[in-house]
Amino acid sequence: MLGTLCTLITALTCVSGVTVVTQKPVVTVRRGETATMDCNLGTVTNSAARWYKQIPGGVPQFVLYFHHGSSSPGYGSGFSSPKFTSTHQSTSDYRLIINNIEEGDSAVYYCNTWDSSVKQWVSQVKCSSLSPPVLTVFPPSSAELQSNKASLACLAALPSQSKGFADVTWLGDGCLVSSGISTSTAVQLSDQTFQISSYLSIKPSQWIREKVFTCKVSLGSQTSEKNVTMSDCLFLLVFSKVKGRNE
Repeated sequence: MLGTLCTLITALTCVSGVTVVTQKPVVTVRRGETATMDCNLGTVTNSAARWYKQIPGGVPQFVLYFHHGSSSPGYGSGFSSPKFTSTHQSTSDYRLIINNIEEGDSAVYYCNTWDSSVKQWVSQVKCSSLSPPVLTVFPPSSAELQSNKASLACLAALPSQSKGFADVTWLGDGCLVSSGISTSTAVQLSDQTFQISSYLSIKPSQWIREKVFTCKVSLGSQTSEKNVTMSDCLFLLVFSKVKGRNE
């Protein structure tokens, strides 16, 4: 099983007044690692950089502010050192550092500052987010079942920003399955997206007695699930035969 991916996205460059605030667009790291994101305040050299976190569908949360003349950052509610910290490389270049990354850290991060020349806040605007995985699940083949074997296949299509990392799990009737799983490394396709294949070996009796199997793929804060049962396949088979007779 692949390690949990944590994706931290910063917005595209946006302009306000005479100041352009720029950030690196996407940071992708594994759980437990350290993530760094840079923010350039442009012409602003004597104002603090303020960092915000926004989970898709949620409101922005104030993380911290840091001024190059200060010895340490000031924090928003729920954020503190050593998990979150900040440094500066110049009077206008700042860095947000997130240590010991967890899945819950996946979000859109953006910085802003006060531009005294135009007397307004200048900030990044959330312009994009990571799209969820797209799943296709395949049932056991009839040849397999006849040989007293059964396996399910799950294909997950991942966006190019994912770098091919995602967490794949299987469930049987809602319970986590811990054995019989084989998950491949991601393959990059010609359109720069990625695809992961995961297989679950089961007993034919589990399939025949209408057990519901679920393929679950997590990509940062985005999660997709796809169920498959024997009845679903029987319905599709009957529907296909009826359609064939009517055509």
